[in-house]
Amino acid sequence: MTEHQLTPPPLLERRFAVAPMLNYTDRHFRYLVRLITQRFLLYTEMITTSALKHGKYQQLLAYDPLEHPLALQLGGSGVEDLRDCARLAADHGFDEINLNVGCPSDRVQAGKMGACLMLEPELVADCVASMQAAVKIPVTVKCRIGVDQHDSYLHLYNFISKVAEAGSKVFIIHARKAWLHGLSPKENRTIPPLRYDLVKQLKQDLPQLNIILNGGINNLALIKEQLLTVDGVMIGREAYKNPYFLAAVERHYYPSTSIPAPAVVLGKYLAYIAQQLANKVPLRVMTQHLPGLWHGQPGATALRCAVLAAGQNSGGGLSALKQILTTISYASS
Repeated sequence: MTEHQLTPPPLLERRFAVAPMLNYTDRHFRYLVRLITQRFLLYTEMITTSALKHGKYQQLLAYDPLEHPLALQLGGSGVEDLRDCARLAADHGFDEINLNVGCPSDRVQAGKMGACLMLEPELVADCVASMQAAVKIPVTVKCRIGVDQHDSYLHLYNFISKVAEAGSKVFIIHARKAWLHGLSPKENRTIPPLRYDLVKQLKQDLPQLNIILNGGINNLALIKEQLLTVDGVMIGREAYKNPYFLAAVERHYYPSTSIPAPAVVLGKYLAYIAQQLANKVPLRVMTQHLPGLWHGQPGATALRCAVLAAGQNSGGGLSALKQILTTISYASS
């Protein structure tokens, strides 16, 4: 039994989630987000089965208990490898395992992972069945509405139905199709048009499934509209750019929620940074997530520059950050 299993995690709630984002949703960003919001379900970056099986899996699966509820996103297509990694995740106390069937990058495709798996529903079903048989926590799938020319509603419906039969009852659907060739991962997040209508139709036709909508969710009005027809929303880039947007969403739906001021969040995060520095974590790895705290606020640009500069100062960076905190606290008093 690992240390993460000693305290049962809070009840899993799926109405709101922060998307798994490579190079963004590392454990430090997740800790920062959890200082701001309590109800959002958080996801790790995609971790491949090969990295877990042949690398330092304890380091890859490390997190702070504060991050619960927390899901691990896996990348892979080997039935036995995914089963073994699912067991690792469960042993480390994760609340959910999510299979990536949505990433369109060339490197991911080369490893037979991500969006290309939408063309192999039987394989995905076998992977899900194997993982779900191995663990008691939920196994979920994150996918696109289609890939390349395989973008009809019927193709999406058949894919989801097949995988659902294997045991997954939760599907997070990025409402854009993916072009496997010709577009970069960044372009795949913006160029293919959003088709919320397909996701809504899927929920209508498969009401027994939990359908979470992802893609382009960046304002409260849009969230209100989408929650009329789907079970939840997953927020991606907006969550990273402006983490206090998550607090605004939480406050709207749970009015008793208390939203901490940026200075309070920064103070707690600095205490976390001090702990991680003792574990030899580079300062810049943790400070790179801070600029969004002041998104849209007066003096935000100067604060961002000061914080990022402090992050590059391996010697006196923490002291510089504490001075920034003093300045912020004084200005808000």
